[in-house]
Amino acid sequence: MTAATDPVSVIGAKRDGGELTTGQIDAVVAGFTAGTVAPEQMSALAMAIVWRGMSRREIADWTAAMIASGRRMDLSGLARGGRELRTVDKHSTGGVGDKITLPLTPLVASYGLAVPQLSGRGLGHTGGTLDKLEAIPGWSASVTPARLRAQLLEVGAVICAASDDLAPADRALYALRDVTGTVASIPLIAASIMSKKIAEGTGALVLDVKVGSGAFMTTYDDAAELARVMVELGSDAGVRTCALLTDMSSPLGRSAGNALEVAEAVEVLAGGGPRDVVELTLALAREMLAAGGLPDVDPAEHLAGGQAMDAWRAMIAAQGGDPGAPLPRAAETCSVAAPSSGFLTRLDALAVGLAAWELGAGRSAPGAAVSPSAGVTWHAAVGDRVSEGAPLLTLHADDPARFDRALARLDGAYEVTSDAPAGLPPVDRVIGRVDPSPASG
Repeated sequence: MTAATDPVSVIGAKRDGGELTTGQIDAVVAGFTAGTVAPEQMSALAMAIVWRGMSRREIADWTAAMIASGRRMDLSGLARGGRELRTVDKHSTGGVGDKITLPLTPLVASYGLAVPQLSGRGLGHTGGTLDKLEAIPGWSASVTPARLRAQLLEVGAVICAASDDLAPADRALYALRDVTGTVASIPLIAASIMSKKIAEGTGALVLDVKVGSGAFMTTYDDAAELARVMVELGSDAGVRTCALLTDMSSPLGRSAGNALEVAEAVEVLAGGGPRDVVELTLALAREMLAAGGLPDVDPAEHLAGGQAMDAWRAMIAAQGGDPGAPLPRAAETCSVAAPSSGFLTRLDALAVGLAAWELGAGRSAPGAAVSPSAGVTWHAAVGDRVSEGAPLLTLHADDPARFDRALARLDGAYEVTSDAPAGLPPVDRVIGRVDPSPASG
């Protein structure tokens, strides 16, 4: 390590507004992975990046260095019936009630594409896909790389945890960012997401970038910038990448909680479910199918025809789960009544997510247990008519002592007015799109 790549020099360069060289970035990320760059040094550098930002080239170098810290999966050569299977994945930046991965993955796989969905666990108010699926009796998130390939060939769909050797520098850095107030940085968020997705080896990627009170990016401009950076990173790495910007000012669907969201996803796969969940599932499915070479098919046909449900059952069973088993139910419930008759004009996503967290559906520290049955259901969407005294929300918990804290989170989180809200309720939650620029391919 030279004087220029010494971690203290690198921290100072970024602190003073300088642009880090490729060599400096490679050295500090490799050193952090090897343990020669101390956690407090990497924390200081992360804070300097939050403050000073990064250039387009720096973000690309940072992403490449995190990919190089571990193994890059190779999903080429997958073939079924003499035909190569195209791989396509989706990533969401997370939101309250966002269970879209659950119906979307088997739906896209039912058209003959391979969907390697490496997912994570939740921290805070945004529940993780793996936490939700672990509410299914017997289901396991652990899938070896060899088994992942085999399941893609047999079923076409896998939702599982990433192996420890996939971008390990990002895993270690994220743990630091979470406890040092350095999560909210577009360069660091983009590099974190894309290092894992590029290392995963998928051929195409559709990004769902959330905007609103229940998302990491609360403003449209910040979400659009994050989407643009991620699309460029993916495209430059040879991954066909596009992004949809979707509304997260109100929670998605009608439930937030692990088993509750699985049940809602199964409703969608059975041809029902909340309209906004169905519409967003179909919007993302169309993008994924087009990226996989099937631009002219209508994914709604496989929801109505049962093929998506068949793929779901096969995917769950392949990972040890029983798709027909009853899901856990909370021991206690608490109802929140509509305060008056009229129209629900506001339901704050962040407040609902924090209430679900208070009930036990989320975790406050990595590795902490979550309750599979806890969460919140709401009986009306924004724009719906409600009646005074009728249930507006239902809280689910194993311990009734949790209700008071959850109710406090919901204080002021909803509004009922006598007049219908202006415009349509957010059924179509797609509010923007980012495609690769010509320079990015």
